[in-house]
Amino acid sequence: MTNDVWLPLRPEEIEGLPDGPDYHFWDGAPEFPADPADCVLYVVPYMRPSETCLRPLPRMRSVRVVQTLSAGIDNVTPGLKHLRPGVQLCNARGVHEASTAELALALILASLRGIPDFVRAQDRGEWRGGFRPALADKSVLIVGYGSIGAAIEDRLTPFELARVARVARSGRTTERGPVHPLTELPALLPEADVVILSTPLTDSTRGLVDEAFLARMKDGALLVNVARGGVVDTKALLAELEAGRITAALDVTDPEPLPREHPLWSAPGVLVSPHVGGPTSAFLPRAERLLVAQLKRFVNREPLANVILTTDSATAAQTDPASGPQSPTTAT
Repeated sequence: MTNDVWLPLRPEEIEGLPDGPDYHFWDGAPEFPADPADCVLYVVPYMRPSETCLRPLPRMRSVRVVQTLSAGIDNVTPGLKHLRPGVQLCNARGVHEASTAELALALILASLRGIPDFVRAQDRGEWRGGFRPALADKSVLIVGYGSIGAAIEDRLTPFELARVARVARSGRTTERGPVHPLTELPALLPEADVVILSTPLTDSTRGLVDEAFLARMKDGALLVNVARGGVVDTKALLAELEAGRITAALDVTDPEPLPREHPLWSAPGVLVSPHVGGPTSAFLPRAERLLVAQLKRFVNREPLANVILTTDSATAAQTDPASGPQSPTTAT
């Protein structure tokens, strides 16, 4: 029985890894560190292209766990069809909440208070004052109320908001108040001064922010996206920005990276950051703690944390025990 574990962080630099597995460092390099067929736990390289992360999956005939270091799993789900039934896919809940929530708050404040204008004026040596919108007394709508959405609200709490509304796939009650189901989103949009997107990218959320969604936002509202670029219909957003009806702060875009000549760069009322919600100084210690804890569970055959799904016959490849998975199709 194999016991290879692939890590995108150098194992000798991670304190507390349990004994037992044979650890191999692989961060997306052209050469694999060992035979993928012997890997039993694959930690997906962080901030690498999806095609890089997917490359070893068709050959991982022994893998039992695929662990991401991202909150989202959309970069690896296309490869699940190559895996046998019973493989657990786990995400990095607990790693990115603080950093992503910080950035969401920074984007909101920078957009409302006109920080980009001040920076441009400073470059020109101009003193430009005047009144700007405050976050205080605003109504905020958080679309996608998982651990990141809740962390965003944690940081919004001291800002004297008029109201916070929360939306998730299904409704529930929290200590802070109700979480509305997605079906109630159209009725909530017209009341929000700031709409924050922190939802995963799934078949049901791809293109969620379309022409109809944007049309229901109030005049002058701010759209903040720290989720995935594909949640927003870029063409529909551009139309609203160019009309000057709403503003936007985007850490993620579609396409991504945003091409140099893309009209989003120069659209009025938009602030773009280059997908930097997760990669901060807070990432490494939290990622290492997650991996150590998860690998201890794995070695001790305890239930894993953050299990998002387990592959079954509907999602896994048809596997011939003698030859392994059939030839993979190309992910798009």
